[in-house]
Amino acid sequence: MSQTTSNAEEFRSLYQTYIESCNARDYEVMKSFYASPVNVMDKRQEPDDIIARCKLLFESFPDWKWEVRHMVIEGDYMTVRFKDPGTHQGEFRGYQATGHKVETTEVTLYHVVDGKFAEIWPLIDFDTVVEQIK
Repeated sequence: MSQTTSNAEEFRSLYQTYIESCNARDYEVMKSFYASPVNVMDKRQEPDDIIARCKLLFESFPDWKWEVRHMVIEGDYMTVRFKDPGTHQGEFRGYQATGHKVETTEVTLYHVVDGKFAEIWPLIDFDTVVEQIK
């Protein structure tokens, strides 16, 4: 088995465990996947900052999930494309709860160092979410 194949399998396994913890709202396990500090969109943050943003999202969409559609691994970088469904049950970007089902797309690039996410570049189509809750 080549080193590249080994990395790919390791990253897939790592990410499967991570996404399961996200969807289960297991914040302590989620935090364990982030380097400290972690660069998010080229800004240094602590893992608790990321968890706080996730909690805000879950207040607006308690059933929000990340469903992995594609994963590409190259060296120590991993790109993941998701389908993100949820139900609007709390205030989001100035819109009070509507009960509308929403679904959007997300693509996130991760730089993995020593088994942790050291850099993250998430791109989430929240404009589509807003259009669906209007």
